[in-house]
Amino acid sequence: MIKGIIFDKDGTLFDFNATWGAWARLMLQAEAGDDPILFTELADVLGFDAANDRFLPGSVVIASTVDIVADHICQVMPHLSKPHLIARMNAGAAQVAQVEAVPLEPYFTGLRARGLHLGIATNDAEAPARKHLERAGVDAHFDFIAGYDSGHGAKPGPGQLLAFATLTGVDPVQCVMVGDSLHDLDAGRAAGMRTIGVLTGPAQRPELAPHADVVLDTIAEIPGWLMAENLI
Repeated sequence: MIKGIIFDKDGTLFDFNATWGAWARLMLQAEAGDDPILFTELADVLGFDAANDRFLPGSVVIASTVDIVADHICQVMPHLSKPHLIARMNAGAAQVAQVEAVPLEPYFTGLRARGLHLGIATNDAEAPARKHLERAGVDAHFDFIAGYDSGHGAKPGPGQLLAFATLTGVDPVQCVMVGDSLHDLDAGRAAGMRTIGVLTGPAQRPELAPHADVVLDTIAEIPGWLMAENLI
């Protein structure tokens, strides 16, 4: 039986491109200033389709930490102070209006009513992640919230997931990891958990399916799948 579910955040709880597309354009414009060639170079290195304000499948931004994203930006703009760049990115990210993949408050209220332990494992920094969850009104539903900087490592490593299992006292084999990227699914497998892929990020079903127990359109389908599999 499943007793715990740990979720990725961006692309899983929140639609990835609807949330981050416009923000990315503004961020890149701010860094590039009035230089359209530099803007294009930054968009290319981050896998950002500026014509449509969307990240391309395989973009480094989709599943990487802000530290790695900053490294890519600094490849194009080596004069930048990486710590200052990260601080600007985290401050901006904390203010982004998140577009919920499904209405989150009733969704998580329903999961909690089933007695499930809930967690968040994101490669975002913890502080903006908490801001996003608080703004959505769902932060209190989670037993565990970890970012890449919370001391448990980053995905695809299993550290965040194992810390969730330890904190809640739930065996990893009784947990599910839910995410929209291979980093999420690989982390779940490494932790010994079942894995569910969702299609609210840039990755497509054929990419996720070999790494997941199931791929669903959105997190809304998870309770039904768990019941169909006699897991709750």
